[in-house]
Amino acid sequence: MSYERQSLAKAQASQFEGDRMPSRRPFDASTVIRAVRDHDGHVLVDFDETLYLRNSSEDFLDSAWPAPLVFLMVRLLDVLRPWRLTGGERTRDVWRVGIVLLCMPWSLWRWRRVAARLGREAANHQLIEALRQTDAPRTVVTFGFKPIVRPLLKAMGLADTRVLALKVWSFSARRAGKRAMVEKALGSETMRDALVITDSLDDRDLLEACRHPMHVVWPQAKFHPAFQNVYLPGVYITRVKRPGVRFIYRSIISDEFSVWVLASFMLSMYPLLHIVGLAFLAVSFWAIYECGYVDNDRVGARYENDPQLTTAFFEQRAEFPAVLPWVWAAVCGVIALYLLRWPNPPAPVDFVIWGCVLLFTHGWYLIYNRLDKSSRIWFFAGLQMLRAMCFVAVVSVTLVGATALLAHALARWVPYYTYRASRMKYNGDQVSSTRLLFFVLLSLGIGMTVGWQVIWTPVEFIILAWYIFKARHELIRNIRNAYLITQGERADPVAEARRGSSVR
Repeated sequence: MSYERQSLAKAQASQFEGDRMPSRRPFDASTVIRAVRDHDGHVLVDFDETLYLRNSSEDFLDSAWPAPLVFLMVRLLDVLRPWRLTGGERTRDVWRVGIVLLCMPWSLWRWRRVAARLGREAANHQLIEALRQTDAPRTVVTFGFKPIVRPLLKAMGLADTRVLALKVWSFSARRAGKRAMVEKALGSETMRDALVITDSLDDRDLLEACRHPMHVVWPQAKFHPAFQNVYLPGVYITRVKRPGVRFIYRSIISDEFSVWVLASFMLSMYPLLHIVGLAFLAVSFWAIYECGYVDNDRVGARYENDPQLTTAFFEQRAEFPAVLPWVWAAVCGVIALYLLRWPNPPAPVDFVIWGCVLLFTHGWYLIYNRLDKSSRIWFFAGLQMLRAMCFVAVVSVTLVGATALLAHALARWVPYYTYRASRMKYNGDQVSSTRLLFFVLLSLGIGMTVGWQVIWTPVEFIILAWYIFKARHELIRNIRNAYLITQGERADPVAEARRGSSVR
């Protein structure tokens, strides 16, 4: 079980008696402290969110530098999920911490300074005081990592306390569980007579093996995921606006960015540099466009009667930065223009034009967020045009490419228009097939007016094939649902009306 899901699953305090779990009862610190003082055997204490009222592994990752690079590394691990090969979710932190220490060994030196502060601020002083007042041997048993836990214990004043913790890259100990860890280090008899204090049901094996188990969730304990204050373009989208949805890949990379590439790469002398330049340009644009999402949620929460807000909006307490998005947009925009203009340097006017595009996009979104919902229909079309065609301000595209981009923008606008005009539920199930239809119709219109040779190009067929591929599921579904109304018996409208009146 991941730490995130474990934190959500926690309930009020409970205690074990032998192998039975009695009914839950409200938390009472005095009961735990009295049990520690009265126990004459070994005391085994969990660390994360018990002795230490935070999560040591998450705090270590959050302290690693440089934070944006660490964030990207950890996110890449979340995508690849290498722990599937080493025992599943239980070994997730082994990979996350191990990779950071391997690639950035200086993070451990930085952690010692951070741990000196966190150990004092997040210590469970009630439990620590009880441990100090007992002569019974005590051992901290944790799935945390020894080089991370030790500095925290030192800051808590428990540097002499024995610690059973994981070594970095120790998969087997994490898979075996705490019971095996304690049994190996202290022996079966000591474990059976011990008092165990833990907040996690992942320690059930140890709780069931000891004579005095206590499962206690401390009210002061808080789970603080790493990287909550790290900003990267797209973070708000993945955490708040579209949590749990692969929006960046499906809507930005696979849909829009792919059309950017197809619409323009044939005019470039260096296709690879051109694609990389477009990628930086997309990051530059979305750093500002994402600010519109943030403003949309905030305005909706304050002024709308029925704002469409996710649960994550209310759970996220970190402030979205005001300046960093513009820094990212400026830096990525400069890199993009140098790559797109290679081998020549970009002209000063290129920077001015792209800066105006970003400012116009931001201003347009601010106006859109403050308009009534009926008027938003027309401004939403402008937002979709900006998403699809903003790069055309500094990049040349083919006529067919411009047609594909326009079809993409229209296909995104139509469901929103229907949603606002009919006040029905938003339905985006036909966007890809609608885009394909618009592309074919617009291409036919150009062919009939300008000449068929204009659209009879490889780019036309590449984009057509790509749009068909993207719409394949919708096309198959539409074909399966289609039928001829001339087949079968014709419904009698008079009989249907009578049947309806009799029912009423």
